[in-house]
Amino acid sequence: MDFSLLLDNLTNPALLFFVLGILAVRFKSDLCIPDSSSKFISLYLLLSIGFKGGQELAHSEFSLDIIKAVVFGISIAAVIPFYVFFLLRKRLGGDDAGAIAASYGSVSAVTFVTALSFLETQSLSPNGYMVATMALMEAPSIIIGVILIRLFGESNAEGPRLRSIIKHSFTNGSVLLILGSLVIGLLANDQQAQGIKPFTNDLFKGFLAIFLLDMGIVSGKKLNDFIKSGGFLTVFALVIPLINGVAVAILSASVSDNIANRFIFAVLAASASYIAVPAAMKIAAPKANPGIYFPMALAITFPFNITLGMPIYFLIVQNY
Repeated sequence: MDFSLLLDNLTNPALLFFVLGILAVRFKSDLCIPDSSSKFISLYLLLSIGFKGGQELAHSEFSLDIIKAVVFGISIAAVIPFYVFFLLRKRLGGDDAGAIAASYGSVSAVTFVTALSFLETQSLSPNGYMVATMALMEAPSIIIGVILIRLFGESNAEGPRLRSIIKHSFTNGSVLLILGSLVIGLLANDQQAQGIKPFTNDLFKGFLAIFLLDMGIVSGKKLNDFIKSGGFLTVFALVIPLINGVAVAILSASVSDNIANRFIFAVLAASASYIAVPAAMKIAAPKANPGIYFPMALAITFPFNITLGMPIYFLIVQNY
């Protein structure tokens, strides 16, 4: 492994703020980000990503590359839940396995944001249509997770209809905001977009640092309780994203020769949703234990990806 690349990532200010959040919990500090501020920053990051992606898309010619990227992304989100579910079903039961499967098939917008920051340190940026691809990867895994729960889980005769779950997947606040911002960025002309550039671009890294500080505090609070629940799920939350990320980093060569695009595909495949999926599972699978699938995604997989995972995926897309 290129240890200089790993060191560069570990000394990234945004990541160090994440570590500071975890340390604050360990030292029993009263440091916290108010809920209202945290929610605002989340909305800002999604808005900024979507708008900038729309602007990039507006300057891109519609091509086969865009279709290939979207199809590849949706395929990843549809395939991962199946094998995750059947690996866990016997040990955890259908409801919990389905919720975890949906989490690891879906994507983390915050991991995506951190990946963009990582690429900036390498003087690289993905195509604008990767934002649309990321947003479209949220729903398929949720839908498949719900179907698997209905077929094999304890809630197979309960809960809302699949149609309402599909609707909820697309109207989930994070998905709707990023897709809506993408469309607005696509429609806005260059002069209009320039007017809000100080907000959408210049403030981005500062808000990302504050948000990751908040994520560090939240992760630190969840980590201890989860580790006490047993080692198997901790190992699973480390190994599965690594397998997904490495596999997609290699397979993405058949879809794109753009290193930044391939890196984003790998990161999205390795990430796990802790925003859209918990919101959907609360409705679709009330018997699934959020104390299992939420900490797995946020307290184990997310820190792994932004510290060790990203340098590994980047090295692979550079060499394969």
